[in-house]
Amino acid sequence: MSMLMRAPRECGSWFWDLDDVMAPGLDAALETAARMSAVLREHELLEPGSLEWNWFEVGQGGLGIHSRLDLTGRALDDAAVAAEMRACQPVGHPAAEMSSFTVVGSGTWFDADGKGHHEPRLVELTVSPDPVSVWAEVSVHHDVWGHCDFRGKPHPQVYTRNAPRLAAALSGLDALLGVAAEPGEPTYFGVAEGHGLKAPDIIDGLGPDLTDLL
Repeated sequence: MSMLMRAPRECGSWFWDLDDVMAPGLDAALETAARMSAVLREHELLEPGSLEWNWFEVGQGGLGIHSRLDLTGRALDDAAVAAEMRACQPVGHPAAEMSSFTVVGSGTWFDADGKGHHEPRLVELTVSPDPVSVWAEVSVHHDVWGHCDFRGKPHPQVYTRNAPRLAAALSGLDALLGVAAEPGEPTYFGVAEGHGLKAPDIIDGLGPDLTDLL
């Protein structure tokens, strides 16, 4: 197993309400993203490479305009990053505001033989600078964190080489932020439970086959 299928929806996500621990605004959100990314990097789960976000207007909603900024080796909390994000504001929409931004990069997962593989978007980190509600979320879209692969076949070696790393990172983020993560909404592809994914029902040695929606 060296190629991963990526689910169109998350297999699990974890949410932190940061209203009481983080100031609103882009600079504070980028600083928080930098600190959270450092924890994820320690576990080889996310090496930031770029930022992605959408634009909206109050009273109008999403504008359907998407921006991406490559970090080119810069730290997330580099003042130049915030300045360049603001400079991406659509010229035709002077009242446009940034939505939450996603930190995009690559991470390492391990196969049943213990061989590491570099995978784009292995773990995604999203942070909101919205002055009304500041929050952060970590999400995963691959089957290496669960007891079974997407075909329903149990893969205990893959699970034990990857799931504990994710759990340790999420626990580290709880400690960093001083807030316990809340599991995100269940999807067809998985359910977050604690610092991992809920084990599926096993029938005749197999879990559910989810490949019909991949």
